[in-house]
Amino acid sequence: MEAHELEERIAAFPRWLYRFEFDGGVVTHVAQPGQINRQEQRRRYFFDALLAVCGGSLAGRRVLDLGCNAGLWSLLSLQAGADFVLGVDVHAPFIEQAELVFAAKGLDSARYRFEQGDIFHHSFEGAFDVVLCLGIMEVTARPLELFELLEHVGAQIVVIDTAVSPAGFSCLEVAHIDDPHDRVRQSLVLLPTLQAVDDLAHEFGFQSVPLAHNMSDFAGMDDYRRGRRFAVIAARPEISLEALTSLRAEPPGPWWQQASDPRRLRQALDSTRLQMVRERLRGRR
Repeated sequence: MEAHELEERIAAFPRWLYRFEFDGGVVTHVAQPGQINRQEQRRRYFFDALLAVCGGSLAGRRVLDLGCNAGLWSLLSLQAGADFVLGVDVHAPFIEQAELVFAAKGLDSARYRFEQGDIFHHSFEGAFDVVLCLGIMEVTARPLELFELLEHVGAQIVVIDTAVSPAGFSCLEVAHIDDPHDRVRQSLVLLPTLQAVDDLAHEFGFQSVPLAHNMSDFAGMDDYRRGRRFAVIAARPEISLEALTSLRAEPPGPWWQQASDPRRLRQALDSTRLQMVRERLRGRR
């Protein structure tokens, strides 16, 4: 594909979430510069942790990328040696973007496929060793069905990156989705606490390690900085997670412990006030 044709096809999309670089200096331009740092920090945060569990490579593994968007994590998976990657997203423009990126990079089409569909009603062919579940739990009210899906596709290792409720115990908070473009058939979701993600994983036969933040730059990452987003690596018992021992995050304590810490209590109150303001503003729209 010639550079000018690629530039025209990239420009035909109104929005790109991820920055991709191609031969000839062609790039996808993102609206928010902080997104470039955000995705690089996320790669170092949970994708490098995944590779550590897998011995440094995804060779010999099939990867399922749920809510794949334009295919950044699918691309990184192939570059890490995955045998095959399937990306699924409910939004057709994201699938078109992913297909354009992979075609422009000249990747072997036998090693990947992108499909549009609601993950809860999609027909998945074959088993997948690794499942990327990035930004999915926070936009659904069906967390149990999500873990049933992971079980159904034979997942051995799962990477979960999600917004979390600030509650200091295991629960699912009824919440509104902030970005209406991320809705999947409902406007209310069940937002998990970090402990709830861990408990769900264990209920479905996974061991899990919540990852402590390791960001060197929080530009474009306010949700992580405020402790409102974490990643978790889950794996079947026969797979060692010893490589993650030093990376484990400790879930926040129960509310009565937070109340004894004036700083944490003030942060919790500020978060609650901000949520109340958002709810009032939504009511006026």
